[in-house]
Order: sequence, then structure tokens, then C-alpha cells
Amino acid sequence: MTDLSIEKKQRTIAKEITLTGVGLHTGKQVTLTFKPAEPNHGYAFCRVDLEGAPIIEADANYVVNTQRGTNLEKKGVQIQTSEHVLAALVGLEIDNCLIELDASEPPIMDGSSIYFIEALEEAGIVEQDAQREEYVVKDVISYKDEETGSEIIIMPSDEYQITSMVDFGTKVLGTQNATLNKISDFKKEIASSRTFSFLHELEMLLDHGLIKGGDLNNAIVYVDKDISEETMGKLKTAFNKDNIAVKSNGILDNLTLHHPNEAARHKLLDVIGDLALIGTRIRGKIIATKPGHFVNTQFAKKMAKIIKIEKRNNVPSYNLHLPPLMDIHKIMDMLPHRPPFLLIDKIIEMSDTHVVGVKNVTMNEPFFVGHFPGAPVMPGVLQIEAMAQTGGILILSTVPDPENYLTYFMKIDNVKFKQKVLPGDTLVFKCDLISPIRRGICHMQAYAYANGKVVAEAEMMAQIVKQKN
Repeated sequence: MTDLSIEKKQRTIAKEITLTGVGLHTGKQVTLTFKPAEPNHGYAFCRVDLEGAPIIEADANYVVNTQRGTNLEKKGVQIQTSEHVLAALVGLEIDNCLIELDASEPPIMDGSSIYFIEALEEAGIVEQDAQREEYVVKDVISYKDEETGSEIIIMPSDEYQITSMVDFGTKVLGTQNATLNKISDFKKEIASSRTFSFLHELEMLLDHGLIKGGDLNNAIVYVDKDISEETMGKLKTAFNKDNIAVKSNGILDNLTLHHPNEAARHKLLDVIGDLALIGTRIRGKIIATKPGHFVNTQFAKKMAKIIKIEKRNNVPSYNLHLPPLMDIHKIMDMLPHRPPFLLIDKIIEMSDTHVVGVKNVTMNEPFFVGHFPGAPVMPGVLQIEAMAQTGGILILSTVPDPENYLTYFMKIDNVKFKQKVLPGDTLVFKCDLISPIRRGICHMQAYAYANGKVVAEAEMMAQIVKQKN
């Protein structure tokens, strides 16, 4: 099971800042401006070169192509190669930012995230008056591309961690691994790792006019085949160089590796940028085997869907193994109900405005004898009664002599039954006050949960009345 945890303040930049450069695939000069954004804005791109300055949110559902980078499209408006910019924002733990562009593609700079990191740091980072949502991973979640063998797994961890493992089946690159144990180390460990390509890929891109803004300073080129005179001529023209040679470590010259495993580090950078499209901070450890933009963004879509469902269900997480606040004996001291009509086993949490109760549903419940005995299902009306008894504990706790009071329903509204409750289920009831208790009248919103899902909900009003001697 997973839950949502809120701990830190959201962050944005203190002022806007601008960079210029060329797009790797378009070869066009482009200006990028990072702008501060309001709390809960997230990341979004704005195409200021188009009429109406349309905005495309950094959302996995807008991914349309992952061939040469992660490309987004909304209502016909495109953003190409979004991942290096997004990785920089995540790496500096910036939550809200508007990225203005006067072209479809951010500048490639040196093929890494370091120039974006430096610009954002120059702009300054400020805390905002809003709490950051963080999705805390409790179970293993995975996505695998059966065709390529690429796989991403996330598992529980105390912080966001990423390991990338790459194997391209080539002698020049071989197998490489990279790990980021703390996101705060992104700038030092990962940000300067540049994008890379194999010579055979580069030839194809050049032949199809798909790489116009590249030079030997913004992409590592691994030479995985012999270079013909024809290819050498194309490379000299493309990179505007008089001479091009292959270095002893198998890469084209004019560039020195920042790290021996720079390719694996750059793949890790891409994972961080692509998973920014989930739209929520993650606390968990990522293991990415042969990652690529397709598997990254498919995993991001899966995570975003899981988080959306959990937010919609609003299922809280409780440790049911801790000693209860009230056991069955204390409950019977307060409530007038007795078996078989006492429908809660313990109270695990209570404040002035809410209460949480638990019932373990077993096959020997009296109602299973007559309610679908061949296919036992807990009656919905008894789920409502159990929620009311849980709420009764809250209202009775406001008087010094609860044993002298009875609780009566006044109204039940908006009742919904969403899942069957079966023998073996553990029901958790949560009741929150809608308004303060006045004159013994309690107005509550109540939910029943089982198996990580909402099974029933209702808005209830009840009143406690003192028994007459």
C-alpha cells in the first residue's frame, strides 16, 4: 500500500532568468526563460513564439514521441527534448516553475543539465507558503518493455534514490552502472553528464536531417564501427571541423569524458527528467535497467495513474499493530451496544475533530447466517451502523459520564457503497466533524476502508440524549 506524506515547503525561483542556445535536433537558435510560479503550479512550458502563448504542462499524458528525447504535445503544440530541463528542476528540488521558450525545443547547451542548474541557482531558490506533497512508496511497482528488456522498478526507501544500469551490447561502451543516493547530490554527481550517441545512430540522423544543432561539445559520440571516408566527410561538414579523429577510448575527439561511466550517469539524468512528468515528488528507490525515454515515460504514466487513484480514494494509512487507544472493554464502557450489535473492535486514533475505529470481519458474524450464506457479504446498513458507532465514541467522549447517554441518528445523507466487504476483511472507519459539536449534536463525514480502497461513505448527523433514571 502507498500513501501521501506532506513534510516540506514547496519551492520556486526568486526571479526569472534567461539562457540562449541551439536546439539539438532543430538547429534553431532558442531563448529559454525560467520564471517563478505559484504554489501547486508544478512544471509547465510556454511557447511564447506562438499565438496566445499556449502552455503545455509537464505531464506524462502529453508524451507523444520518445525517439530522440521526450517530446510533449497538447492541442497540436509541441515541446521537444524536455528531459534535461526537467531534471535540473528536480535536482534542485524546485517544485514550481514556468519555462518559456520561443521555439519547440530547449537549447541543448553542452548536452547535460549543468547550464540549467547554474542558471536556476543564479536566480535563487525560495520557499513558498505551501506544503509539498510527496508520494511515499510502500510496495514494489514496476514496468517492463518485453520487446527491449528495459525495466524500471521502484521500491520503498527513506528518500528518492536512482540506480541506472545500461548495456548496449557494444565493446566501446560495455556495461555501466550509476547511482544517486540523495537528490541533493544531483548537481555534483549527475548534472554535468552529457548526452551521447553511437556513430551508426549519428549517421542515420545526419542522413535524415535530424541533428542540426550538434557539435562535438554537446554530445559524446561513441565510435562502434569503422569510419569510412564518406562518413568522415559528413561528420566534418556537420560539425564544421577541419579534422575529426577517434580517441583511444573510442569516442570522437574534441571532448573529454567527465566520468568514466558518463553514459550511465546521463541515462540516470534522463530517468529523473522523465519521471518529473509524474507530477508528484517521489520517495522511493528506482532501479532502471536499460532505461530509455519510452520505458521511462510509460512508467511515469503508470505511477501518475496509481497516485491519482489513491488521491481520489483518499485512503489513509494506519499501523493496525500498535496498541489501540481504546480496546473492546473501554468501548463497552462507553457505548451501550453489545454483541451481536457491537460492530467495532477498537479505536486507534482520536482528536477533538476526528476518530478512527477498526472492525475485523470474520465468517462467524451472526449476519452471515442469513445474509447470502452461500456468498457472504457484510450488509451495507451494518457498515453505516459501524461508522455511526465509531462516531458515537467521538461525541460521547465530550461528556464526563458517557455511560448515561444514548446516541440517536438524526439524518443520513449521500450514502455510497463502493466495494463488497467479505469475511477476512479488516474495516477501518474514519469519522471527521463537518461542524463543531453543539448541544450534543454531531455532524460527521464518515468513510469505511478495506484492502486499500473506500468501501462505503456517508454524511451523518446524530445526537446524544441523557437516559432518564
